[in-house]
Amino acid sequence: MNNTRFATAIHIMILLAKNPQEWLTSEWMAGSININAVVVRKEISVLREAGLIISRQGKEGGSQLSRNAESITISEIYSAVKNTELLGKKNQNPNPVCSVGREINNHLDHLFTETDRLVLNFLGDKSLQQFSDQFE
Repeated sequence: MNNTRFATAIHIMILLAKNPQEWLTSEWMAGSININAVVVRKEISVLREAGLIISRQGKEGGSQLSRNAESITISEIYSAVKNTELLGKKNQNPNPVCSVGREINNHLDHLFTETDRLVLNFLGDKSLQQFSDQFE
């Protein structure tokens, strides 16, 4: 991912973990992240769709975690916002006459799959609560 979506999502989730009884608004979270509230609302929508948070509308509206922070893994957050391959994209039309071009995408498929598996396993061993505990 060559963007800040994961960092933004983690920031949102930590804010919610630190304030489990409160309904936090996108404006309040945007102030902590120092970004536009529209960006926060977009990520909240993605996180809600993944079942990680709940939201309510209105004057008393805001967002909360859908379950306790100990039961949410960092890999769940990563998977919710991941929109590109970690290692990038493969070349679309390598030369089929070339010995490398003919085989490269098959070998890259294996490399990409293994890398994703390693990242998800690494992040899956960490709960949102464990990560959140680093912040006072």
